[in-house]
Amino acid sequence: MVKRNTWKALALVGVAAGLAVAIAAAAGVGRAAPAKKQATLKIAVVTDIGGLNDKGFNHLAYVGLQRAKAKLGVQTRVYITNTASERKPNLIAAGQQNQLVFGTGFLMFDSIGSVSKAFPSKKFAGIDVPVEAVPENSGANIPNLRGLVFKEQEAGYLAGYIAGLVIKRHPYKGKQRVAAVGANKVPAIVHFLAGYRAGAKKANRNVKVDLVYANDPTFSDQAKCKETTLNEIAKGAGVVFEAAGQCGLGGLNAAKQKKVWGIGVDADQSFLGKHILTSATKKVDVAVFKTIQAFKKNPSGFRGGKDVAFSVKNGGVGYGKLSSKLSKADRTFITKKVEAIRKLIAQGKIKPPAS
Repeated sequence: MVKRNTWKALALVGVAAGLAVAIAAAAGVGRAAPAKKQATLKIAVVTDIGGLNDKGFNHLAYVGLQRAKAKLGVQTRVYITNTASERKPNLIAAGQQNQLVFGTGFLMFDSIGSVSKAFPSKKFAGIDVPVEAVPENSGANIPNLRGLVFKEQEAGYLAGYIAGLVIKRHPYKGKQRVAAVGANKVPAIVHFLAGYRAGAKKANRNVKVDLVYANDPTFSDQAKCKETTLNEIAKGAGVVFEAAGQCGLGGLNAAKQKKVWGIGVDADQSFLGKHILTSATKKVDVAVFKTIQAFKKNPSGFRGGKDVAFSVKNGGVGYGKLSSKLSKADRTFITKKVEAIRKLIAQGKIKPPAS
């Protein structure tokens, strides 16, 4: 039999051991220290003139940014550019406060290179800015600047193909004539228009295609695009494609007034009305989101000095919804034909011209 004092001794040992465990637990002894919380990434978009109300290019960059905020947990900020003189100061301000900065639009090319060099520890992405267009160095010597470019000619080709089919089936005042209005001769718009002409001719060898420019360096003067578009409609154009940013909203409004087809750009602009035949879509939102996603996954491995291209093949460009104003027979016919063309472009069997 165990003696009473032996039980007492064992009890005291147990109490002492319990106290030791409690003290150790309170002090954090014997367990791993909590993981250090990772700092939230700060991402910014600098818009071009036209801001978030352009219903296209700048707005899509914002949509991609907001998607990243919701799905990736990054902090976001938008810097609105109202005049040409604000581009560089906005890029500088964004570079001071954020880890990744998007400069939106080709006209950022004149500033984004020098700003990227001034902030070598930060990352920059130029939407529609090929690195070779950057004055400082043809781009390759700026390792923290990446160009995000699009094969606009592919989207333009699809839109032109649809325009060619429609005007062949339904001539406008007896004419098979279509037009495309660009805001200004920047590479992206030249690509859109070249593809549009080639696509229309592929669908309809008898179609007359006019390519004209509104000469709007701001991409936001709707009156200029409206006047240019009205001139084309007066010549007999039954379909008008507006590759002109916010300026193009004026042209699409002219199409509505004159009861001809309009084709939107960048975003699917079918929300403007049933007069929108389709849109040549350029998925800037996809480019922004995917770039942020890649940066968050591996910030130190995010490389610049190169372009990343978005195309029909990888879902970066395409065409929007067909107007419900078309008959069911027209929509069925056009969809079948244009989908066949889209697949050929994705396979590399059709290579739309860029100029």
